[in-house]
Amino acid sequence: MYSNDELKKIKSEKEEWEKDVLSEYIKRGERKDSFETPSGIPLNHIYSPIDIERTHYLEDLGFPGKAPFTRGVYPNMYRGRIWTMRQYAGFADAKKTNERFKYLISQGQKGLSIAFDLPTQMGYNSDNQICLGEVGRVGVTINSLSDFEQIFEGIPLDKVSTSMTINAPASVLLAMYIAVGEKQGLKPEQLQGTVQNDILKEYVARGTYIFPPKPSLRLVADVIEYCSQYLPRFNTISISGYHMREAGCNAIQEIAFTLADGISYVGEVVKRGIDIDEFAPRLSFFFTTHNYFFEEIAKLRAARKLWAKIMKERFHAKDENSLRLRFHTQTAGVTLTAQQPNVNIIRVTLQALAAVLGGTQSLHTCGADEALAIPTEDSVRISLRTQQVLAHESGITDVVDPLGGSYYVEYLTLQLEQKAMEYIEKIDKMGGMPEAIEKAFIQHEILNNAYHDQKEIDDGKRNVVGVNLFVTEKESKIETFKHDKDEEKQIIQKLSEFKKNRNAELVKEKLEKLKNVARSSDNIIPVMIETVKSYATIEEICNVLREEFGEYKAPEIL
Repeated sequence: MYSNDELKKIKSEKEEWEKDVLSEYIKRGERKDSFETPSGIPLNHIYSPIDIERTHYLEDLGFPGKAPFTRGVYPNMYRGRIWTMRQYAGFADAKKTNERFKYLISQGQKGLSIAFDLPTQMGYNSDNQICLGEVGRVGVTINSLSDFEQIFEGIPLDKVSTSMTINAPASVLLAMYIAVGEKQGLKPEQLQGTVQNDILKEYVARGTYIFPPKPSLRLVADVIEYCSQYLPRFNTISISGYHMREAGCNAIQEIAFTLADGISYVGEVVKRGIDIDEFAPRLSFFFTTHNYFFEEIAKLRAARKLWAKIMKERFHAKDENSLRLRFHTQTAGVTLTAQQPNVNIIRVTLQALAAVLGGTQSLHTCGADEALAIPTEDSVRISLRTQQVLAHESGITDVVDPLGGSYYVEYLTLQLEQKAMEYIEKIDKMGGMPEAIEKAFIQHEILNNAYHDQKEIDDGKRNVVGVNLFVTEKESKIETFKHDKDEEKQIIQKLSEFKKNRNAELVKEKLEKLKNVARSSDNIIPVMIETVKSYATIEEICNVLREEFGEYKAPEIL
């Protein structure tokens, strides 16, 4: 980008500045002995063309909407369309979730994002004894298609985009969504949204797995294959770094582990003889943004560039749409503090700004009270207004990739790309992500980094306002969401009545048909749609799959 003569002159001038000017100020002392990003990249005082002298503009940056997509996946980005504003919601029963969704839509939200309770995520009904105390607690309860019908009552599915954070039973919930669409008179191709469907990260981060990796990957690939044929507007998977970051990994690991998962899923579908360009354009990703502003922006730029390279060089994709890394971002729940919770509004704003400057396609902003409880309506509204102020008042949407060309941002982008690729190559040598998980390599990396981060906070080397810096003796209290203890009983009672009134013989017939398809290599989604339409419950369906596939038991991690 600069001639050799210019670079030599800049280098000479910089050395002179460091010796004659900077050194005098360093003698007076600096805040810390050393400066580095949270992922361990050492930082200089300033950045200049010297630090990016090997950067080739067209190869490494290029233009938005064109490979390698470093500067954005679409040419005009937010000048053409503001990102989709999603607020993760779902609690108690279907009726209350429906009310919350309608409230969010009335406040200007265009995309719904469903949180499911733990029993649903694990494929159990509310009346299973193992679920007591968890029914409707961290998300909405789904026992059958009947609940999905109530969630979307009065919400036309051709007018909203719906994201579902569901993994092990993703095929079941997707089938329910398709069935609700049919009942609204919609064809599958009219439905738009995302199903998370990312099982690999469950084994290392969230823990809501059911089946062993091999049959789980089969289900993931079934969803991708089916949607690529019949739901062209649906993102077939949301390959998620968010949860691994919440569990403790750093920005470099977030890129590497997420893309390594993506490589595994793509490989699984390609093995079926499906052309890469038939399904890759509908793959999507899910990242987080933390407080260290510039590293988070550079992380998102580096991930786009790396994925384009992987898809082109490893999988030989020819369609440019297959090279685009489109992603949703959620601000970092793990950074929110129970101490001085209103300070979280500032953290969320900073993280949301990083996501937008990093080029996200959709965004969820956490509630200030999430370290204490499910967000209240007031909290959710403030979170949504945060996005709306950024979109409509800040001016950051008027220029594509406004930080592109910053010496510092470009340097960080290059460093994150290179270091993430080193991880990916190490995982490749192990045989891929499933093998790296079986060897507990990923789990150990995440745990070690989580320990390192917490130790830095405990030792005062990393500051958290309200926790180890600017602490107040008086506890800050805010109004929080109150869970109705009677709701669990009401949900279980409703399920009991529901079971009495359905066609039990039809349920039995469809479950038997599901079992036969599970034993075969046929795509499971068509029969899954039939099965949920019979009003079989999620546990009945998952029990059939448990019998055929077995259940996964996690190895001990020391």
